[in-house]
Amino acid sequence: MSRPEPPSRLSFHEAADGLLLALETWGGDDAPPLLFAHGFGQTRHAWSATAASLASRGFRCVTVDGRGHGESGWLEREPYAIAQYIADMRALAAAERTKPILVGASMGGLVGLLAEAECAGLFRALVLVDITPRWEARGVERILAFMRSHPEGFVSLEQAQAAIASYLPHRAQTKSPTRLSKLLVRGADGRLRWHWDPRLLDTVALEVGGMPARLADAAKKLELPVLLISGGMSDVVSDATIAEFRALVPHAEHVAITDATHMVAGDSNARFTGEIAAFLDRLAFAPSSSSSGAFA
Repeated sequence: MSRPEPPSRLSFHEAADGLLLALETWGGDDAPPLLFAHGFGQTRHAWSATAASLASRGFRCVTVDGRGHGESGWLEREPYAIAQYIADMRALAAAERTKPILVGASMGGLVGLLAEAECAGLFRALVLVDITPRWEARGVERILAFMRSHPEGFVSLEQAQAAIASYLPHRAQTKSPTRLSKLLVRGADGRLRWHWDPRLLDTVALEVGGMPARLADAAKKLELPVLLISGGMSDVVSDATIAEFRALVPHAEHVAITDATHMVAGDSNARFTGEIAAFLDRLAFAPSSSSSGAFA
């Protein structure tokens, strides 16, 4: 019989500039830590099922709303920049009792890659979810087009649900109203909008678009264990960008989940979570190894 799903705990971490970052934690405080960083325009809720599952295996799982997303603070006047996200990630990693393993999807993976390159040894291992230093422009353009759509918001959860179903037509199931409500915030006009700051599109999206060379240099510096999990139906990474990444990081492992798009964790969560668990087992990054100093 499997252990019951562990309860989550919401807390807030004050960033260096005073902004509050929302954290949700599963598992015991003294368990080996996994830090999850979501993609552009997502929230920590993208990881909930995986975090709960891995916590039941004995890990401490911390999911974070990036600044400008979800319940974390949004900047009022200052523009958003990748350097802020790197600083946030370094601070969150340093706050853990032992070095965490980072699981980063899309933008979260790129930020983790840069953070580790700038501060070697920040993480115990790195799991990149459907992102490589160079990506396919058409796929990213499709994502940004969806993020720019519906600036007027939605009158109901059902209308937002229809928009997601159109954007992700391969999914057999649509998000339940409860899950969907976590991704939306009601404005003063009564309409529902995605729970991230639209100003991010004017700064961070443009900044990341000009970073492939910097990211490639960062990838060359990686010495820690690395796993790339890609979606077999992704239009963001391809066989070509994966091959380039593996040439930059020869020791990296790669697993493709054939029935997943760029939204790997949401498309095939059980397989995705299983691949992370198997990676941790192969590296002996298991809870029982903590007593021998594996997580020192």
